[in-house]
Amino acid sequence: MAELKLPSPCVVILVGPGASGKSTWAAEHFGVELVVSSDRLRALVGAGEDDITASTDAFALLDVVVRQRIGRRLTTVIDTLGLDKEKRLRWLELAREAGMACVAVAFDTPAEECRRRNRERTAKRIPADALTSQLRSWTSVKKELPTEGYDDVLEPTVVRVVPDAFVESTAAQARQSDAPVGLRFGLQLSRYPGGREGLAAWIREVAERAEAAGFDAIYVMDHFRQIPQVGRAWEDFLESWTTLGYLAACTTRVRLGTLVSGITYRNVAHLGKIAATLDVLSGGRAVCGVGLAWFEAEHKAYGWPFPPVSERYALLEDALQMLPILWGPGNKPFHGKILDVPDTTCYPRPLQDHLPVLVGGSGPRTLRLAARYADAVNVFGDAAAVRKAAGHLGDRPVELTHLSTTLVGKDSRQVDELVQRLRPRNVNPAKYAASVNAGTVDDQIGRFRELSEAGVAEVMISLPDLTTLDTVADVISAFRV
Repeated sequence: MAELKLPSPCVVILVGPGASGKSTWAAEHFGVELVVSSDRLRALVGAGEDDITASTDAFALLDVVVRQRIGRRLTTVIDTLGLDKEKRLRWLELAREAGMACVAVAFDTPAEECRRRNRERTAKRIPADALTSQLRSWTSVKKELPTEGYDDVLEPTVVRVVPDAFVESTAAQARQSDAPVGLRFGLQLSRYPGGREGLAAWIREVAERAEAAGFDAIYVMDHFRQIPQVGRAWEDFLESWTTLGYLAACTTRVRLGTLVSGITYRNVAHLGKIAATLDVLSGGRAVCGVGLAWFEAEHKAYGWPFPPVSERYALLEDALQMLPILWGPGNKPFHGKILDVPDTTCYPRPLQDHLPVLVGGSGPRTLRLAARYADAVNVFGDAAAVRKAAGHLGDRPVELTHLSTTLVGKDSRQVDELVQRLRPRNVNPAKYAASVNAGTVDDQIGRFRELSEAGVAEVMISLPDLTTLDTVADVISAFRV
């Protein structure tokens, strides 16, 4: 049976008579923490799940729990009869107020099957007259459901709640299977665990495994201490271009670059010399990534000036014009708006006839600079954001690349296990899963196919757990055509 993907977070209202299979279906497709069950609440406020005398209190508590969960934008599966239209519409209204998708699942189990199941129950058996009343109500309720305004009214099927990035990925994964397209993959390293003594061995191992997995490139962040989006300032963090030099000796095939070098961090002519040296020593595998620089606290910590954004844009534009001159023959001078380089001697020149320049940033002004001077521009966001960025590039022959954090599991069970293990203790699993694009191999194939269709030529991924490199290899292999 085909799997249906629901967006996270969402509200799922189960509707049907007793013994129609609602609780069984909910337990098969959702974690127990997501299901608000009137039966379990009856056990909480009464003597047990079959304590009918506690029903009124249980239903009152259910309304409180549902309201609180939806108010916190948590996926909520409401496991009760759902035959009361007023209650259904109230739950739907709460979902809409919270900006959450809301679906109803209609359990249209034949009446005789419901009665047979009820007779075979050893506990929670519904009085025969009560079940008959529920079955009678169901006849009209199932006609009302499609008119009540849900995002969808579903039959019981195989469902999974996924981050928005994967809601439409099944169709895209099928397109990749039927008509595969090629896509390059880069691994971004943003953390350096293991302690000083083990770092060199750790990086070598990661690089070797990345090449074996099929990655086309390895990129490192160009910072001098860890950025707050990733970790703490005092974590071990290696200088980027030195690390790339080491990686050049550890690898044989992958391209190597920064993602990206802040244009304020080094004398730009010196940066060009560094990149040319890396290209020679790596056998022509260097990529020079440059960007506007944004981390003001890092500049202050190291005693560097942090110019206004207009000045940094002028410096970036100068750099994009000067670097190809530096890497070319001769020693022509360069005089820009800010840069003044009287002698652009740079020998040995890069092995590549054209050492590629990649610009990082999604702002319109950055994109226009990249379109004019660079070979590639790195952007963020979903396929719609990529298409918007492409609009700023016009018909210029500049590649689009894409960076995202990516957590890959072999199947949904492993994805859930990875999310639970890796998430910070104060972050709910669904939010963490969305922040790291947590999905199965097939989910990721679909997501990357959508990005490719939006114009991306290379995806750079940062892995929250590098032990998943072998699993990522399965994603990469789907784009080897």
